[in-house]
Amino acid sequence: MRMIRALASLGLLLPALVLAKDSGHGVQSVARIKQAMIAESRADYPGRCPCPYDTMRNGASCGGRSAYSRPGGSSPLCYERDIDAAMVQAWVERHRPAPVTPAASQATAPAATQVTAAETLQ
Repeated sequence: MRMIRALASLGLLLPALVLAKDSGHGVQSVARIKQAMIAESRADYPGRCPCPYDTMRNGASCGGRSAYSRPGGSSPLCYERDIDAAMVQAWVERHRPAPVTPAASQATAPAATQVTAAETLQ
């Protein structure tokens, strides 16, 4: 849990999860996206027991004491079944890389120097 929070605070967790590719297809599966959503949700929770399967400091399972199990307040995502298609679509839209426009890429590239035939002979 601490590792997830540390990676999330450094901004390393989401890029790693978003850039992960399924074997050979180049597109993330819905299951992989849901796992990334759960990891993000759990990392954002400030306490030690966002989900029933987490453990407390004493090593006991959080179970019914988890934020997920308690009504009201925070409701972290803990299971894939909690995530519907609309939530997946919204997450994908939020994490989609910004498109690179030709004008923007040319503006940042150094100006190309053109050499004429006469200049090469000198």
